[in-house]
Amino acid sequence: MGKTVYQLAPSLLAADFNILGSQLKTIEECGVRYLHIDVMDGVFVPQISLGMPVIESIRKNSGLVFDVHLMIVEPERYIDTFLKDGADILTFHYEATDQHRQIIDKIHAAGRKAGMVIKPATPIEDALPYLKDIDQLLIMTVEPGFGGQKFMEDMLPKIRKARQMIDKENLSCDIEVDGGINKDTIRLVLDAGANVIVSGSSVFRGDLKANALYYKGVLDEEGRKA
Repeated sequence: MGKTVYQLAPSLLAADFNILGSQLKTIEECGVRYLHIDVMDGVFVPQISLGMPVIESIRKNSGLVFDVHLMIVEPERYIDTFLKDGADILTFHYEATDQHRQIIDKIHAAGRKAGMVIKPATPIEDALPYLKDIDQLLIMTVEPGFGGQKFMEDMLPKIRKARQMIDKENLSCDIEVDGGINKDTIRLVLDAGANVIVSGSSVFRGDLKANALYYKGVLDEEGRKA
């Protein structure tokens, strides 16, 4: 396993779609490499969000790594479509399917990275057997489906346990966190072992450039210490 790489993944849901192109250009100019894209079906979670046409459209003009988070039931039905539309990392919920290995294999067969997500109520032990096979484990630090929720500090032990296994087994799996990440909570998840940070409102709301540079600076500093 190589050196841990720290990434900021701004959440597209918090962007201003009236000026989306310029906002994506701004975060790229700040050195951000990832874009977190939430896909919600109104069934697995109550909300409905972005679908394939949006991803396909912005893919044409963006060099960002598309980190696509599927919050949909039976994600195996749409893996091929999201890969075709431009997902670089395709992450599905452990709770949404019983075809975990098949999905991981299909994503890898297409030359893309496979991720798994667990909701707050799902024990970390359910995901640990997959760490050697996936490229990214996303640990939700809020209930999925709504933005602007308060960070759940009791998720930190999950991050620590996953990091301990990854380091012990010398695995190359990233730990991503999503939910309630801001200037007050980012250090908590970094200290626990996360290295891919999803943040929506704290990046896109207010001074986008200043916000992106702040979080990028925190993560670059963490990378230098690693």
